Amino acid sequence: MENKHLPYMLLLPATIFLCVFFIYPFTLVAWEAFSKDGAFTMEHFQTMTSNWKFEISFWNTLLLAAAVVPIQLALSLLMATMVSKMQKGRDIVLYIWTIPLGISDLAAGIIWLAIFDQSGYLNSMLYGLGVIDQPENFLSYQNKSTIFIAIVLAEIWRATAIMLVILVAGIGLIPKEYYEAAEVFGASNWKRFTKITLPMLKPSLQTALVLRVILAFEVFAVVAALGGTNFPVLMGETYNWQFELQDGNVAAAYALVILAISIVFTLVILRVLRVPKGAQV
Repeated sequence: MENKHLPYMLLLPATIFLCVFFIYPFTLVAWEAFSKDGAFTMEHFQTMTSNWKFEISFWNTLLLAAAVVPIQLALSLLMATMVSKMQKGRDIVLYIWTIPLGISDLAAGIIWLAIFDQSGYLNSMLYGLGVIDQPENFLSYQNKSTIFIAIVLAEIWRATAIMLVILVAGIGLIPKEYYEAAEVFGASNWKRFTKITLPMLKPSLQTALVLRVILAFEVFAVVAALGGTNFPVLMGETYNWQFELQDGNVAAAYALVILAISIVFTLVILRVLRVPKGAQV
């Protein structure tokens, strides 16, 4: 006899995990952000928004996400398409491309710091080629555009593989019969990509973009390694208020702002890349 409660029993461990490790901590953070001496207040948000670093860190975070995510999407689509068409060496190429996944954010930032630092590889190369007479401090507060470029490059190198893995799996689920039929009717490679791959890849694109956008708004270690205080971001300011300024209430307010931005962009992505019922997952 079919057990009607079986689906709920299977969902129970995940529900308990979600309550213990997300809903309960979120409730505590929300209470800390909206309360003072046991009463409701907006004072912590006012403190946050009145600080001169808030607006700069807010726009820096959005600017980084706007620069990094589209490039990563284009690169991961190109790389996933290339890998899925390979007959030999596919696994080796995919393994090499996903190596950055095993490197922590801070380690990735330090690797790129070794490139852009005043005594780093880039200065050594330019000096050896005679392009510069003396080492340049590319990551000084006077070169904020260079700091931004360095962070963008580090993030692209570090996190493109996250989207790549998801898209490779998604392409692998597309029935080959669609491509064979398109080839019979003389469709070009571009037509196959736009008319078959992209529409059928919507569920994977949705997942990859949601995950990557959320992580983009939480960028911290790479920025700390390359920019320090010269390029403030929201997550960095959350850390500063919590540990440097010892004000957990304002830090909680920052955390809720990051969460709100992530939810808004997630809803936008889910709306734009809406997957019809019964579509491939």
